[in-house]
Amino acid sequence: MKSMEEYYVPWVKGIPMYVSAHIDLAWEKPDLRRMMSNENPNPPSKKVLEAIEKYAKIANRYPDQGFVVRKKIADINGLPGIENVMLGNGSSEVFDNIFRCLLQPGDEVIQHTPCFGIYKLRCDILGGKLVSVPMAYKDKQLLFDVDAIIKAITPKTKVIVIANPNNPTGNYISKEDFIKVAKTGVPLISDEAYIEFDGLGRAFTGLIKDYKNVIITRTMSKCYGLAGLRFGYALGDKDVIAQFSAALLPWNVGTITMWGALAGFEDTEGLQERADFNNQQVAFIEDSLKDIKGLDIFHSYGNYILFDGTDAGKKGKDMLEFALKRGLILRAQKKMYDREGWFRITIGTAEENKMAVQAVRDFFAS
Repeated sequence: MKSMEEYYVPWVKGIPMYVSAHIDLAWEKPDLRRMMSNENPNPPSKKVLEAIEKYAKIANRYPDQGFVVRKKIADINGLPGIENVMLGNGSSEVFDNIFRCLLQPGDEVIQHTPCFGIYKLRCDILGGKLVSVPMAYKDKQLLFDVDAIIKAITPKTKVIVIANPNNPTGNYISKEDFIKVAKTGVPLISDEAYIEFDGLGRAFTGLIKDYKNVIITRTMSKCYGLAGLRFGYALGDKDVIAQFSAALLPWNVGTITMWGALAGFEDTEGLQERADFNNQQVAFIEDSLKDIKGLDIFHSYGNYILFDGTDAGKKGKDMLEFALKRGLILRAQKKMYDREGWFRITIGTAEENKMAVQAVRDFFAS
């Protein structure tokens, strides 16, 4: 009799379940301040909560294909219609579905690092090969290196992913540079998870008409503050979206989530309030810490800020340990560019942001 291990496909063997230890810790110890996962500190808007309550009462019914919310998303983004929109259980499922449509074992995914970890997770589970192209570190900045991305393309390249703005560096790629990559014809994803904090002015949805290979991914986890509802979506050419959508699990987005998301899209005032609060707090944190000698601050257009304390002789992991003693969970960033001072702060409540500022100041003064 064969063992179970002999039945697993080779590229899945040994891959562990993804675990977010920092999120588990936050749920285990709710007194700790959650400043590590790019969550929105503000609860869902009143309109969203009302929709959740309304549709929870008919949760015994299967959802439809999201006709109304897809139409709303298309309208917001100036696209022809629902055929340009695919819904997902968070943008994580959106990536999973796109990758499953494009990758065979041995195919390559190019990611521009440092970046969001989901690209590697979904690539690995399909037996793909992840090609990490580092951003250029120059003059205390992390810059997009489009020439390096294009140089990394091989006949096996099936997907290129660029986060815009990037997590964790917080900056945008220019439209001109993005188009240079789009012109290669390789499926190119612009992960715009955080774009609403800065409005949609730098979104690449306008390129979909001219570049069939351009796909936009979004989530309501960030500026909309609906991380726990799990709602994401993809935008693209109608034929491309149709093929991706054919691989979706039926009823992948539930009734409550779908109508809660629609209420979020309709509550433009609530969205603007959340964006304004975030951007004010980003400015507060950056201004409060800019005088610390040796601490490099990477200006962010998202709801997080990346720091590097290497030149002050500090390590990021030590900052995390110090902050945890103050009741704050911050986020680690692995050693890169031969520097170990990296750490990241998620924007929290006004009170939490003041606590984080004080913790950083005290740590660098110690």
